[in-house]
Amino acid sequence: MSELAGKISEPVMSDNDTLLKWRRRNSYYYGWLDRIYKFVVRPNSRVLHIGCECGDLLAAVQPAYGVGVDSNEAAISLAKKRFPHLNFIVADPHELQLNEKFDYVLICNSLGDWQDIQRVLERIHPLTDDHTRIVVTYYNYLWEWVLRLGSSLGVRRPRRHQNWLPPQDIANLLNLGNFDVIRTDSFVLLPKGIWLISALFNYILSLLPGFRVFNMVNLIIARRSVKSGQDKDLSVSVIVPCRNERGNIEDAIKRIPDMGRETEIIFVDGSSTDGTAEEIENQIKKRPERKIRLIHQGNGIGKGDAVRKGFAAATGDVLVIQDADLTAPPEDLPKFFAALRDGKGEYINGSRLVYPMEKEAMRFLNLLANKFFGALFSWLLGQRFRDTLCGTKMIRKSDYEIIAANRSYFGDFDPFGDFDLIFGAIKQNLKVIEVPVGYRARTYGETNISRFRHGWLLLKMSWIAFKKIKWLGRE
Repeated sequence: MSELAGKISEPVMSDNDTLLKWRRRNSYYYGWLDRIYKFVVRPNSRVLHIGCECGDLLAAVQPAYGVGVDSNEAAISLAKKRFPHLNFIVADPHELQLNEKFDYVLICNSLGDWQDIQRVLERIHPLTDDHTRIVVTYYNYLWEWVLRLGSSLGVRRPRRHQNWLPPQDIANLLNLGNFDVIRTDSFVLLPKGIWLISALFNYILSLLPGFRVFNMVNLIIARRSVKSGQDKDLSVSVIVPCRNERGNIEDAIKRIPDMGRETEIIFVDGSSTDGTAEEIENQIKKRPERKIRLIHQGNGIGKGDAVRKGFAAATGDVLVIQDADLTAPPEDLPKFFAALRDGKGEYINGSRLVYPMEKEAMRFLNLLANKFFGALFSWLLGQRFRDTLCGTKMIRKSDYEIIAANRSYFGDFDPFGDFDLIFGAIKQNLKVIEVPVGYRARTYGETNISRFRHGWLLLKMSWIAFKKIKWLGRE
């Protein structure tokens, strides 16, 4: 089937054609690996591939600067000839020493060859920073007997030494190497291309509970462990989309707490007809001690457009959304800030479905829909989201700018603003964490949510997520 990289126990191969024949023979499987890594890795990044073999995977992710490392001299020699725009080094991963940092470190099926995985991970650590992502794919250990049989039958290169590791052991080794697991996933129930049958197995059955446990490829994405409180000097921009919320404006300003070095409040008014914009201007004059701004949404439609305009105008290091109806209390915002500041997460999502909510805060059908879509998107995204529609969400501005720059992958499809951020956070491998919040009934105005029309939009967005994430963008 597939071949292991980072060979430290194999003899050097003299026939370069032999190095490529396994990839050609198993092109369907290798095509899946390429697509998995191309989904995870942003093009034009700095990428290190340990166990790079002949360089195919490193070239596939289109790095601006790519370095491949392998102990097989013949493989490196061939890689240099095939991909002269990339950099290749002959080195034992256990003794790896480089004086540079990378955005991604790729470890594709190499773990099995390493005598001391923890030592290799410790060598990798100095090559990373807080934004680096470690991307590991490895065989499902349940496939051991199948792969051993494949080696015996000559359809897979024989191995002299191989570790068979379940995902829990890999996660533990990453933890010992001072890396935190962000998320996991699995792919490929049938690694051979058989017309229609492979599509059934790999695009349908492999996604279903009961079948997923047998998927051949396990994906683990990790980041460098972050020290608590390392970024205490952060400024915060609180974005408050509002439409016909005049009666909540003064209370919002009073209740939004100061956070970090400086806190600015940006109201984005969606052509209100009840005097909301005038009330904001009045409050700006009354409270010169607070940094408050008003932006008019203009011809834009929907909360999503308002959020994006507010984010674009923000000057803070950290961006957070606070709904103007105040049903999610502004007093909870410091919990979000502490979670982000202390490195517990990079995308902080509020959840209204943990604590008991006030009576009539959420209609029964809305509650059922929120629970349904929370479960659906948790499955689609491979990341637990108990409440996808809570308005309170926090992210660093630098991370949001990366999401915005790569928005074309999903398209400009989200009128709410929630899923643009959620999908983008998953695509950019941000560490997601949920913060429980209280949920209270409105005291002024009416909701702008239409249960059935917006419910249909959520189903359409679910289909987009399915194609782009579960099918890796393959229609």
